[in-house]
Amino acid sequence: MRMTDILEKKRDGGELSRAELEFFVRGLTSGEIPDYQISAWLMAVYFRGMSDRELADLTELMAHSGDMTDLAPLGDRTVDKHSTGGVGDKTTLIVAPLVACLGGIVAKMSGRGLGFTGGTVDKLEAIPGFRTELSSGEFLATAAAHGLCVVGQSGNLAPADKKLYALRDVTATVESIPLIASSVMSKKLAAGARSIVLDVKVGSGSFMKDLESAKLLAEKMAAIGKSAGRRMAAVLTNMDMPLGHAVGNSLEVAEAVRVLEGRGPADLAEVSLTLASHMLSLAAGETPDSARMRCERALADGSAKRKLCEMVLAQGGDASYIENPDRFPKAEIVSCVLSPCEGYLSHMNAEKIGAASSVLGAGREKKGDAVDHSAGIVLFKKTGGYVKRGETIAELHTSDRMRIAEAETIFLAALAFSAEKPEPQRLIYDVIR
Repeated sequence: MRMTDILEKKRDGGELSRAELEFFVRGLTSGEIPDYQISAWLMAVYFRGMSDRELADLTELMAHSGDMTDLAPLGDRTVDKHSTGGVGDKTTLIVAPLVACLGGIVAKMSGRGLGFTGGTVDKLEAIPGFRTELSSGEFLATAAAHGLCVVGQSGNLAPADKKLYALRDVTATVESIPLIASSVMSKKLAAGARSIVLDVKVGSGSFMKDLESAKLLAEKMAAIGKSAGRRMAAVLTNMDMPLGHAVGNSLEVAEAVRVLEGRGPADLAEVSLTLASHMLSLAAGETPDSARMRCERALADGSAKRKLCEMVLAQGGDASYIENPDRFPKAEIVSCVLSPCEGYLSHMNAEKIGAASSVLGAGREKKGDAVDHSAGIVLFKKTGGYVKRGETIAELHTSDRMRIAEAETIFLAALAFSAEKPEPQRLIYDVIR
């Protein structure tokens, strides 16, 4: 078998056999296939797509290209949640303890932020002492004892995907739905949970800018999971503006705690409850409506917040920061952004707002960059809100005054104003099960 034959076949719109895909993934992982041939394959897939069978085979083979996490000792109630990335998306900090306190087992591997999207691991590391790197034994033991453990991704989780991911970024093939679906699901399958809920973002702050593309992606990923024997649900949620009011690591942790206390932003609470209810429904074998009622009670009686404190303590963190989020260090500089005009906020480009927070120090442009956990943005107004000229619409938090001007320029460029009040935006577009 030769790589050139595989390239020809896919270039001409042919369907690759499992044996051909196995040859490709093996050569990809071992380094035997050079980057220029991998890049050619990516471009062929970008233009020709993949059949459902090809996609399922590719994903399974990439999942098995490295370590496979065996969660079987934890039983049948293991459940994972994956977000396709967004701005202000701190739902894991809410849904994971919420589901765990009601009997689901959330043994989760999360990533770090890159570019305009925030990473769960960065948020957790804003809590002093919190350990995101545990041995596999510690990971399983913590999840078994508490029903909850969130760590950084293993260095050898789906290494074939790591190679493809790096090349997609430099070959203009990031937006390919088959490539996105196989990338996400190979890591989710390798992570081992029996049930998986996908939070597929739609809008300016996501990979999928339109609902049609997002729905197709959600359907592809759900089908891959089901073909691998996993219980699946996909929730299509709005990312045309940041979720909640806080963008930035410790700011987002504090906001997540407020939701767990029943006093957080309504949009963040609603998306979190929707995701948690579907996670619990799959894990516990109950209807989403029944799961929703249980989730609402767990927020109201404080048990979800207590579970988060329990996880923080178990992973070496200082739970007093969860009990009192005011303890988080504040940024040295807080600058107010004033509205340049009067009217309704008609649109917020979430991606640009995320970029502004990165400029302030909350994100990273490349792996290894340091993150300022106190940096970020607090929104005082969101789409649909009325503002007067000179009114504060946001706060910029940073430790470097030189970053303020650039961040403010980017932030203001993300906003559109109108004399007419815009139609309310939907938070949840669809659920695929």
